[in-house]
Amino acid sequence: MIMLTELVHQKNCKKNTMITDAYTGEIACSNCGTVSSEKAIDSTSETTSLSGEEYQNNSRVGMKTSLKMADRGLSTIMQSQDKDATGKSLSNENRRMFYRLRMWDRNSRSAISVKSFQKAFTLLDAMSSKLGLPESVVEETAYLFRKIAAKKILVGRSTSSMLCATVYIACRLTDTPRTLQDIANAGNIKKKNLQRIYRFLSKELDLHPETYNPREFVTRIAKAVGLSEKSERLAFKILTISEKKNVLASKNPMAMAAAAINLASIMNNEKITQLKISEASGISAVTIRERSKEIKEKTGDEISG
Repeated sequence: MIMLTELVHQKNCKKNTMITDAYTGEIACSNCGTVSSEKAIDSTSETTSLSGEEYQNNSRVGMKTSLKMADRGLSTIMQSQDKDATGKSLSNENRRMFYRLRMWDRNSRSAISVKSFQKAFTLLDAMSSKLGLPESVVEETAYLFRKIAAKKILVGRSTSSMLCATVYIACRLTDTPRTLQDIANAGNIKKKNLQRIYRFLSKELDLHPETYNPREFVTRIAKAVGLSEKSERLAFKILTISEKKNVLASKNPMAMAAAAINLASIMNNEKITQLKISEASGISAVTIRERSKEIKEKTGDEISG
């Protein structure tokens, strides 16, 4: 909407060249000096600090909320002294009110659900550093764990075991390649126990995550055993052909990746033993031999072509 002063200015002034005074925030005509009734909008930063630390100190907003914190990063701290912002003592009525508020705040922080979250998310931080999980997986794990707690199925079960299973589900949903054995080692629990809880949670949450692709584990095993780049590319080719022949269906992805690396090393005459591949992948040498034999039988001469 055009203001009255601007209408008068447009009729009387022929040049109509508006400039902005950054100091006063006024918009005026450079020819006749008519000042617009609209104020300029300052789109620059509210501070002149350059470093990130200074920006955080001068910012009036708090840190972003996060599901991996028990209080989601929105906790408040109530001062124990009965004084207001100016340092004056509170009245007796306000003093009693703040005493009750502190009591409720203390009781809310000591609730059973909050304690379970604190224990679980402390373990989650440790597991994320051990497994190198991205922030998206950590947030997804915290969201699923809160969902599990809301269903009240944590009662009578180990918090650490439930969290480890939740981490594995989040890895599957976000397509982050981490095996059951990796998570069991990071969480210091048994693999069979983790498998049982994973099946239970998948049923309770009605989740059906897709299986990993064996190609996601090739680079990991190849670096561990010192495989050449040529053989690594051949292992990818073997898995691609095996997928077309439907050899990978219902098979352990890590086992198929280990078998492909075993075949690639043999075809390129690299001296990498099955025992070394077994130690790097966590798959027994017997399983690697069986899967290698199965790939060779069903793919024929295509992998050597």
